[in-house]
Amino acid sequence: MFRVKLQGTEHEVLAHISGKMRKRFIRLVIGDRVKMEMSPYDKDKARITFRLQ
Repeated sequence: MFRVKLQGTEHEVLAHISGKMRKRFIRLVIGDRVKMEMSPYDKDKARITFRLQ
Protein backbone atom coordinates (compact mmCIF):
# COMPACT_ATOMS: atom_id res chain seq x y z
CA MET A 1 0.00 0.00 0.00
CA PHE A 2 1.26 3.46 -0.95
CA ARG A 3 0.10 6.95 -0.05
CA VAL A 4 0.06 8.93 -3.33
CA LYS A 5 -0.22 12.71 -3.61
CA LEU A 6 -2.19 13.90 -6.65
CA GLN A 7 -0.38 16.36 -8.90
CA GLY A 8 -1.68 19.92 -8.71
CA THR A 9 -3.71 19.37 -5.52
CA GLU A 10 -3.05 18.57 -1.88
CA HIS A 11 -5.30 15.48 -2.01
CA GLU A 12 -3.72 12.13 -1.03
CA VAL A 13 -5.09 8.68 -1.85
CA LEU A 14 -4.24 5.19 -0.64
CA ALA A 15 -3.11 3.04 -3.59
CA HIS A 16 -1.98 -0.55 -4.13
CA ILE A 17 0.02 -2.07 -6.99
CA SER A 18 -1.91 -3.77 -9.80
CA GLY A 19 -1.42 -7.43 -10.63
CA LYS A 20 0.82 -7.02 -13.69
CA MET A 21 3.22 -4.70 -11.84
CA ARG A 22 3.35 -7.20 -8.98
CA LYS A 23 3.88 -10.11 -11.39
CA ARG A 24 6.79 -8.37 -13.20
CA PHE A 25 8.42 -7.26 -9.88
CA ILE A 26 8.32 -3.55 -10.79
CA ARG A 27 9.47 -1.63 -7.73
CA LEU A 28 8.39 1.85 -6.68
CA VAL A 29 10.45 4.31 -4.67
CA ILE A 30 9.63 7.68 -3.14
CA GLY A 31 9.41 10.34 -5.83
CA ASP A 32 8.26 8.08 -8.69
CA ARG A 33 5.44 9.41 -10.83
CA VAL A 34 2.70 6.82 -11.46
CA LYS A 35 -0.46 6.33 -13.49
CA MET A 36 -3.47 5.26 -11.43
CA GLU A 37 -7.02 3.99 -11.86
CA MET A 38 -9.59 5.46 -9.50
CA SER A 39 -13.21 4.53 -8.89
CA PRO A 40 -15.80 7.30 -9.24
CA TYR A 41 -17.48 5.94 -6.10
CA ASP A 42 -14.51 6.03 -3.70
CA LYS A 43 -12.09 8.94 -4.19
CA ASP A 44 -9.77 7.82 -1.36
CA LYS A 45 -8.53 4.54 -2.94
CA ALA A 46 -6.75 3.80 -6.21
CA ARG A 47 -4.79 1.14 -8.13
CA ILE A 48 -1.30 1.90 -9.49
CA THR A 49 -1.09 0.60 -13.07
CA PHE A 50 2.08 2.15 -14.53
CA ARG A 51 5.32 3.79 -13.35
CA LEU A 52 6.23 6.87 -15.42
CA GLN A 53 9.82 7.84 -16.21
